Amino acid sequence: MSPTLDLAMDLIRRPSVTPEDAGCQRLLAERLAGAGFRTEHMRFGETDNLWARAGTEGPLLVFLGHTDVVPPGPESAWSSPPFEPTIRDGRLYGRGAADMKTAVAAFVVAAERFRAARPGHRGSIGFLVTSDEEGPAHDGTVKVIDALSTRGERIDWCLVGEPSSRAALGDTIKNGRRGSLSGHLRLRGVQGHVAYPHLVVNPIHKFAHALAALDRETWDAGNAHFPPTTFQVSNVKAGTGATNVVPGALEAWFNFRFSTEVTRDALERRVHALLDAQGLDYTIDWTSSGGPFLTPAGALVDAVRAAVRETNGVETELSTSGGTSDGRFVAPTGAQVVELGVVNASIHSVDEHVELAEIDQLTEVYSRVVERLLA
Repeated sequence: MSPTLDLAMDLIRRPSVTPEDAGCQRLLAERLAGAGFRTEHMRFGETDNLWARAGTEGPLLVFLGHTDVVPPGPESAWSSPPFEPTIRDGRLYGRGAADMKTAVAAFVVAAERFRAARPGHRGSIGFLVTSDEEGPAHDGTVKVIDALSTRGERIDWCLVGEPSSRAALGDTIKNGRRGSLSGHLRLRGVQGHVAYPHLVVNPIHKFAHALAALDRETWDAGNAHFPPTTFQVSNVKAGTGATNVVPGALEAWFNFRFSTEVTRDALERRVHALLDAQGLDYTIDWTSSGGPFLTPAGALVDAVRAAVRETNGVETELSTSGGTSDGRFVAPTGAQVVELGVVNASIHSVDEHVELAEIDQLTEVYSRVVERLLA
């Protein structure tokens, strides 16, 4: 059996639903210590984090990953138990197979091989692994990055193992991500009987007009690297349950995925201006999980594209699409950040899986990236 497959299966067996780690990081630390890494367990709140480093000099290449997974849902919906890794039809099945225990295993095996072949390599290799990527992400990567920055450990290159590929391994890598800004709107009206509209202020009607204005707005046109900023409402709550009562309040939750053409502050100001123009009585609570970032062509992007081309002959497309990742916490430090992982076809779904052929391919790609940067 492939050493990467063997380790990936060992990780999948551990039911590490956020924020539980279920012993995954202990296993990784033992493997990395055997390859000469100094390991450090950094627990914040209920979140387990692992920091491991081999070498003391720069440049520092960090493999960034997570051991936590989303809940599997009803086990009866799965073709095989979600935490019993199963091989069938040329695929490895199990929760975390694609997102992202296979990538974590490939990281480790690639680093072990490189350290064994080149014990005197230049620079340093690091591992940052958290158990809170799928959750609120308050006590995971962001806290470790803060601790590293405080003690002067600077990351030059960060390779994130998120499942970035579309149809074939490496056909797409993420060299940036959009920012994410969420708002919780509370809109006040005046409750009353539906038969007496002159005595009420209907917040649902008010919100409908405001929503139309927000939906019509062009927030920006995007640029060569990012699509235009998008606005989406995810939830609306209003009403007493009775059909003859106008409610006195409405709540709505919305989100922006925004490009580098606009800032968080600018988006907030424009939303308030649009709502104020409607004469609304409202408040908004704003939260942001990260701003947009972009890693242009350079040492890391070039190394990843060359490694993919040499391994499986695929020409890589650069992309900033999709959601977000923990790379958003590393990019503000000045590090180059790239996401490269298996095909994103089944993450968070029933019967999550990865093609067996991709597993060793991914290990080889990671190995070639390290060779190009630190040999």
